[in-house]
Amino acid sequence: LIVVFQSAAQRGVDTFSPFSEKFFLQIIDHFNFNSIRNAKFNQRYLITDKYWDKGSGPIFFYTGNEGDIWDFALNSGFITELAAEQRALVIFAEHRLYGMSLTFGNGSFFPPQVGLLTVEQALADYAFMITELKQQLNASECPVIVFGGSYGGMLSVYMRIRYPNIVAGALAASAPILSTAGLGDPQQFFRDVTADFESVSPKCTDAVRGAFHQLKELAQRQDYARIQSEFSLCERPSSPQDVHQLNGLLRNAFTLMAMLDYPYSTHFMGSLPANPVKVGCDTMLRGADLLTNLRDTAGIVYNSSGLLSCFDLYSLYVECADPTGCGLGFNSLAWDYQACTEVEMYFESNNVTDMFPPMTFTEEERARYCSKRWGVSPRRGWLRMQYWGDALSTASNIIFSNGDLDPWANGGVRHSLSSSLVAINISEGAHHLDLRGSNEADPQSVITARKMEAELIAQWVNTERSRLLKKS
Repeated sequence: LIVVFQSAAQRGVDTFSPFSEKFFLQIIDHFNFNSIRNAKFNQRYLITDKYWDKGSGPIFFYTGNEGDIWDFALNSGFITELAAEQRALVIFAEHRLYGMSLTFGNGSFFPPQVGLLTVEQALADYAFMITELKQQLNASECPVIVFGGSYGGMLSVYMRIRYPNIVAGALAASAPILSTAGLGDPQQFFRDVTADFESVSPKCTDAVRGAFHQLKELAQRQDYARIQSEFSLCERPSSPQDVHQLNGLLRNAFTLMAMLDYPYSTHFMGSLPANPVKVGCDTMLRGADLLTNLRDTAGIVYNSSGLLSCFDLYSLYVECADPTGCGLGFNSLAWDYQACTEVEMYFESNNVTDMFPPMTFTEEERARYCSKRWGVSPRRGWLRMQYWGDALSTASNIIFSNGDLDPWANGGVRHSLSSSLVAINISEGAHHLDLRGSNEADPQSVITARKMEAELIAQWVNTERSRLLKKS
């Protein structure tokens, strides 16, 4: 689901961003008053009141997800555009154990400390932060709308369900709240990745299948020298495990191109060209040497700068409890732990319904991995029980937006459940495209979607403002 980002400093955020970076003194354990003596940690958040009608305008609060909060703030321009229109205060809160919001510094990722990384603790962080900041900013009568993309979108849904007294509505963009709760078809994700490339050209997916078949034949002959040469690997593979790792790295490149198939170049989750799926297909079809084409297609993701002279199998991609990837560094540790506990993802490829080598990830395989890696047993169905799964009809004021190009989309809510549980489907839309800032290359579908979202949010804000005024 995630990969390594550039740091905020590398992109000069002080020059280009309206946000100020601050830290909130947050409770480490919200649910045990005897735990670690009610210790606290510094939780990072970004804030701008540039557009705010102080004391009366709404508060737009981004429920940070699995990465550095600057990366989400700098790639969610719709929220600040909407804030300018609706005169809102904007806050982007960083998720505990990601970015700089570490509960115990570098020791946060070891048992038992890592056990405080849960969805419940993260939601309580946001509820406490919202409540305290509203008091500090004299904003008690300001309605709060939460926003989030992907896992952050899941958290926005959960915030509206768990804390409707605090949150008046939620925009959940590309939130796979069903598939990550163990609901749905394990074949869906990589089937949808394949469909994105097949929509460009069936010859493209045929070429990918053919390339992986050639790689399989080399592996069966144990021609590891040829594999190293064809894929420009830094070290020669020497085992079936190394080939398995190579298959995972290659599959992950196609996953990212499908997720981030934006109509313009981006620097979110790496640097990708405009329409990367088309670029990938063009690369796969540019000559008869399928292995070279496969290597160069993966290079669109892993070597966008062109500076790598070789690919390091185990540093560019780390296999983990999320078959779509955990990224690298501390953020990857945190997400791996979450994927071993509450967040369920059993996606697998099979080379029949998709174009990738057969790579299973069953409940049993997940349990074995998580026991060995973290000493935990995944709790099947926990998110479904805690946050309602597909039984959402009694909730209210949630927008579920999904792009048809996004392989996560069919793990989310695609049909409206009521007049206030609204599904917006965006043709030509990739992973939470609607949260991104306006761009001249935007398809009409996302322009229309943002307009619908803005109108619904304005209605929720007005209703909540009336309620708060009556209460006061």
